[in-house]
Amino acid sequence: MASNRTRRVLVVDDEPDMAEWLSVVVSNAGYDTRVAVRGDEAAETFSTWLPDAALVDLMLPDTDGAELVRRFKALQPRTEVLVVSGQGSIPRAVEAIKAGASYFLEKPIDAESVLAMLARAIERMDLEAENVALKRQLRDRYQFDNIIGRSRKMRELFDLVAAVADSEANVLIQGENGTGKELIANALHYNSRRTKGPFIKINCAAIPKDLIESELFGYRRGSFTGAVSDKDGLLEQAQGGSLLLDEIGEMPPYLQTKLLRVLQEREYRPVGSDRVVRVDFRLICATNVDVEAALREGRLREDLYFRINTITLRVPALRERTEDIPLLCDHFLDRFRQRYQRSVRTIAPSAYHLLIRSRWQGNVRELENAIERAVLVAKGNEITPADLPDPLREEGGPSGDFIIPPHRTLAEIERMAIMQALERTNWNKQEAAAQLGLYRPTLYSKMRKHKIRDEGRSRRGAARAAVPRPARDVRGRGEEHA
Repeated sequence: MASNRTRRVLVVDDEPDMAEWLSVVVSNAGYDTRVAVRGDEAAETFSTWLPDAALVDLMLPDTDGAELVRRFKALQPRTEVLVVSGQGSIPRAVEAIKAGASYFLEKPIDAESVLAMLARAIERMDLEAENVALKRQLRDRYQFDNIIGRSRKMRELFDLVAAVADSEANVLIQGENGTGKELIANALHYNSRRTKGPFIKINCAAIPKDLIESELFGYRRGSFTGAVSDKDGLLEQAQGGSLLLDEIGEMPPYLQTKLLRVLQEREYRPVGSDRVVRVDFRLICATNVDVEAALREGRLREDLYFRINTITLRVPALRERTEDIPLLCDHFLDRFRQRYQRSVRTIAPSAYHLLIRSRWQGNVRELENAIERAVLVAKGNEITPADLPDPLREEGGPSGDFIIPPHRTLAEIERMAIMQALERTNWNKQEAAAQLGLYRPTLYSKMRKHKIRDEGRSRRGAARAAVPRPARDVRGRGEEHA
């Protein structure tokens, strides 16, 4: 990404005539130029002026040129340094390059060579700056508060999170274990007007049911055995901020009633206390259960559900966004390579094949663990299938490969391969197309060609018809928006 501004070049040479000649040559080529004949003078000019490039003589009266190059690169790593010396020995050239110089010019030099090298150095600097800018742009485009994805479903989720984060609406986040529901909750809080307030989190499935009430509402000393002092509840601690109730479907029904009353009245009494506590927080709930099944079975109160799902965010499973797997792999590879100081740089295509074909029942968390293990056990600078967890290799082994049956036409074999991919992905056309190496419109075309009926849609329709919809309390919904 070239800049339109005039480039700055610092000339450092203890021979006044040589320094003047280089200055004239460089200035006439359109560069802004300054000259220094001593190392200390050069260091001072460099630190205040911050040139784009420097022409440095190795032989200076007060300092070694290679040491000066090191000082320059420490102050401004992006500056391109070209070393000029009358002592053109290989050891000196190697020393200069190790110090950070990009090019080595041996005296005597001519104007054409100097300008050609200088132009190459500036071009290299521009390319590196452009590369950094593009990486930042890609990171910003495909990352939202540490949530990574470029698939259509993830982009839609990012847009919805950004749209509702600054509101006061209650949010219900749905998704399987390991999909990143807590990351979505973090994004909601830290992009809201409550970002300066506390963000309190409680996992309703991780706390014994007889302790959840005292954790949420707090208690007064002596209200039960073991209550040796007053304790503020998590609802009170979330004052002015946000409260995440993870696995809300695991909350006992009687507590769901109390929580509903808090959401309606914005006040409650701690366990064993007459004190009324008024609260102001934004509620975010998360669950990995089938909400309709939980409502039907009475595990989740219908009136509470209507209250907490003003906005519903569904985090897709990793198998529903397989195009994000390479992006996630690169992210985790970079993270663990730095954390463990390993030399692993890439993932072999054969390993990528296994990673993309996996069903990832544990979703992003399982993928993260797989890459962490691979980084730790890899012996070279590339992750191979042998470095991946055993279940992953077994899942992608020959037993799961498509077997070509005998005495079948090419059209019949193609139809069978498409059917197998659709069945394997539970009729997820996008994922099936990815496994077959097709664009999704091409898969649709081939399904029509082979008269493959969309059984996935038929199954979903039958399932919806078989599930009785819970009756909605119209009055309750009116109170919700009051």
